[in-house]
Amino acid sequence: MAARPARAWQRMLSGRRLDLLDPTPVDIEIEDIAHGLAFVARWNGQTQGDWPYSVAEHSLLVEEIFARMYPECDPRWRLGALLHDAPEYVIGDMISPVKAALGPDYRLMDQRLTAVIHQRFGLPAQLPTTIKKRIKDADRVSARLEAVSIAGFSETEARRLFPIPEAHRLPGLEIALRPPAQTRQAYLARFAQLIDLIDAARK
Repeated sequence: MAARPARAWQRMLSGRRLDLLDPTPVDIEIEDIAHGLAFVARWNGQTQGDWPYSVAEHSLLVEEIFARMYPECDPRWRLGALLHDAPEYVIGDMISPVKAALGPDYRLMDQRLTAVIHQRFGLPAQLPTTIKKRIKDADRVSARLEAVSIAGFSETEARRLFPIPEAHRLPGLEIALRPPAQTRQAYLARFAQLIDLIDAARK
């Protein structure tokens, strides 16, 4: 008797069933993404404070940084910045050493999920290379701030591990630590604002 194939899908709170090996845009809901990311801790939870620093909170910060670095950018790419870690709502936030150990399988799963998430919300499956680099720049600025503010890194370590150009050192950035329910609502609210900006730009 042949062995049953291992289950590769997860039931979401929305009722959607997301197949990790064959995801489709119709199985993606922003409420599931916001909920999941609000409960996924950055830095494997090794951060200071009374609340974990979530991927949702990080994503809000990256979108803010991206918008400040590129204020004239198409609002679609600001949505891309907000969603840059969206696949982690189902596959979790792996620190870089773990990603390296897992190899190409993790990257392929991440890429598949990213593509269908983008398609679900009206973005190209693959963002333009220039935009991806700009979002990565904003991500690195966020990581540098997080490292020294809440993750216990010294300034010297952070400069070496998360190098950023002097022009990208933005004043007034802050790390927010709050209950997951509040972060979830903030993520959903920012998503709705960006969708409105995108719709207005199309008119």
